[in-house]
Amino acid sequence: MIDEQQAVAAFAALGQENRLRIVRALVTAGPDGLSAGALAGEVGVSGTNLSFHTKELSHAGLIRSRRDGRSIIYSAAYPALSGLIEFLMRDCCQGRPEVCAPAVEALAACLCLPGETAHA
Repeated sequence: MIDEQQAVAAFAALGQENRLRIVRALVTAGPDGLSAGALAGEVGVSGTNLSFHTKELSHAGLIRSRRDGRSIIYSAAYPALSGLIEFLMRDCCQGRPEVCAPAVEALAACLCLPGETAHA
């Protein structure tokens, strides 16, 4: 379970436009991730700029990297991202489930198999 200090570090890392784009691109890419070159192209930054931003996101625990031959592959750290969402929603609703319903419905879309659609 993520604590407040970890949440602050994660939100600080996400509080920059290119870093947010990087995380969103990696979430979209799925568990296999993207090579550094493909990620830089997807986000529209130089390799040096990408390295700077991915270092910050890695330190916050939001992304991971691995070597594949001469390439670096970046991927989203799904447990950390899920923990961040759980941290935000932990005390949600206060007996009023309609308050959290939009967030729960959005997350339900993640549970579908490829080719399926979420059921409301």
